[in-house]
Amino acid sequence: VILSILSYSLCSGTLVLLNKLTLYYLPFPSLVVAVQLLGCIAMIYGANYAGYLVVDPLKWEYVKPYLLYTFFFSTGVYCNMRSLNIANVETVIVFRALTPVIVAFLDALFLGREWPSTRSWIGLVTLVVGAYGYASYDEKFQTQGYSAYFWPSLYTIVIALEMAYGKQIVKSVPLKTNSGPVIYTNLLGFIPMLMLASVGKEYHKLWEFWWAHDDYHIPPVSIPYLIMGCLVGTGIGYSGWWCRSVVSATSFTLIGVMNKCLTILLNVLIWDQHATPGGIFSLFICIAGGMIYQQSPM
Repeated sequence: VILSILSYSLCSGTLVLLNKLTLYYLPFPSLVVAVQLLGCIAMIYGANYAGYLVVDPLKWEYVKPYLLYTFFFSTGVYCNMRSLNIANVETVIVFRALTPVIVAFLDALFLGREWPSTRSWIGLVTLVVGAYGYASYDEKFQTQGYSAYFWPSLYTIVIALEMAYGKQIVKSVPLKTNSGPVIYTNLLGFIPMLMLASVGKEYHKLWEFWWAHDDYHIPPVSIPYLIMGCLVGTGIGYSGWWCRSVVSATSFTLIGVMNKCLTILLNVLIWDQHATPGGIFSLFICIAGGMIYQQSPM
C-alpha cells in the first residue's frame, strides 16, 4: 500500500507542473494530452512486443464499462489542461483539493462505505475553508469573478465522478494486469482528445503557431517537457490504478491532494507564475484538511 501511494504521489505531484510548463510553450491542451496518451500506448505495446510486459487483450465486454470512465477521464483531463492554460498551478490544486468533499458522498451513497466520522467532517470543512481563503487572495477571482473558475469548477465535478466510478471499475472488471486499465483508458481516450482538439480549433492554432517562427516551428525547450510528460503520464497511469485498487475512492482522492505539496514547492522555486503568499497559506489549510480526514470503513 505504501509503495503504491509513494509511486502515485511522485508522478501526480510532478505531472501537473510538467503540463503547466508544456502549455506555457505549447498552448494546445487537447493535442498535448493526445501526444501523452499516444506515447503511453506506444511504450506499453513496445514493452509487450519486447517481452518485458504482459498486457490484457482488448475485449468488448471490458470496453463497455470503460466507455463511461473514459468519458470522465477525457473530460477531466481536458478541463485540467484548460484550467492550467488560464490559471496558475495553485488554483488547479485548490479545486482538486475540493474533490474529496464530493467523493465522500459518492463513497457512502454508491460504494458501500460508511458516512465520514466527526473528525473526517472537520477535515472536509477545513478543505472548504481553505478554498474560500484562496479565492479571497486570488487576483483573477477578484477581477473576473466566478467566470475565472469555470474550468476549475468543472474539473472538480468531473474528477470526483471519475474517482468514484474508477473504484467501481476496479472492483467489477476482472483485468489480470496493471497494464489492462492503463491501455483501456489511453486507447479509448485518444480519439475523444483529438475531437476535443477540433472543437477547440487547436489544429488551426497549431498551423498558425507552426509557421509563426522562422528559426523553429516548435520551441526546442518544450520537447523535453513533452517527453517527460509522456513518461510521467505513463507512470501515473500504472501507479494510479495500483493505488486505486488498495484504498477507498475518497482516500485515493485525498492522496492526490496531499502529494501536491511537491508541486507547490517546485512551482515556487522554478518561476514567478504562482499564487500570492496568502493564497499559498490558504492552500496549505486545504492540505491540512486532507491530513485530518480519516478513511471511513466499509
